[in-house]
Amino acid sequence: MELRQLRYLLALAEERHFTRAAEREHIAQPAMSQQIRRLEDETGLALVQRTTRRVALTDAGELLVARARRILAEVDAAQTELEGLRGLHTGHVTVGAMHTMGPVDVSLVLAIFHERHPGVELTVREQSSEELAEMLRVDELDLAFLSVTERIESHGLGLQQLVCEELVAVLPTGHRLGRRRRIRMAELSGESFISYREGSRLRELLVSAGRAAGFEPRVTLESNESQRIRRLVERRLGVAILPRSDAESPGAAIAIVALTSPALTRDITLAWREGRRHAPAAAEFLSLARTTFTGSDAASAARASIHAANA
Repeated sequence: MELRQLRYLLALAEERHFTRAAEREHIAQPAMSQQIRRLEDETGLALVQRTTRRVALTDAGELLVARARRILAEVDAAQTELEGLRGLHTGHVTVGAMHTMGPVDVSLVLAIFHERHPGVELTVREQSSEELAEMLRVDELDLAFLSVTERIESHGLGLQQLVCEELVAVLPTGHRLGRRRRIRMAELSGESFISYREGSRLRELLVSAGRAAGFEPRVTLESNESQRIRRLVERRLGVAILPRSDAESPGAAIAIVALTSPALTRDITLAWREGRRHAPAAAEFLSLARTTFTGSDAASAARASIHAANA
């Protein structure tokens, strides 16, 4: 079993197509097929199910891919650590982020890191919190900014909360409840809701709050962008529950009302897989993110540093 075979299998698992996987690995498609067959011969098990259009992994293939990710991550980390002895000049950091980050400016820490280490490649992946957590567990990400759920909290991740933010009701101007200072969740029981898609933390909080107030929220429109949700509310297509920082950002003309019974908050938490030995570039980025967003003066100090560097 060779490392290149594991890389080919991993590319095939992610692309689900021999031609695209071969292009990604810069080899001919027949050569990739041959290497996968050799790997199957060595293991004595079928690893992929081939069809005319797509490739699916067998149970054995899924198991080997999970192991291959860890093996290849360790090999890449070792190579990068050796390079790190000559200075942090190269590497690759993959960062996960929720679709709505509120007051946590991920672009800030990306810019600071790039200014300090321009030779390190940065990749950002946007997904729901639970998808990000799973990507951390299989080492598809080095670190992620997510919101903690019970399932996330109980499964082997290191967590550092950065922000705990109030959620508010977002209503069209002129709405019957729009002039109130605060409303109870139960008062929204007859409304149509605009929300993030299922699997997101904000959707989970909306559903649980509605149930606690005695009703099942009726979600009629979905979007993964807070600005779009605000515009849909502005056009009277429904109401929404959003973080206050997103609700109060410039843009759509809407009414913002505090929520009670229950009051809602969501966290923004920095997460990584516990026990993982990060490559130097990823370890440096993780350290920078932890210090940049910890403490009330950290973000402003970081902004000042990058402005000074660019002056």
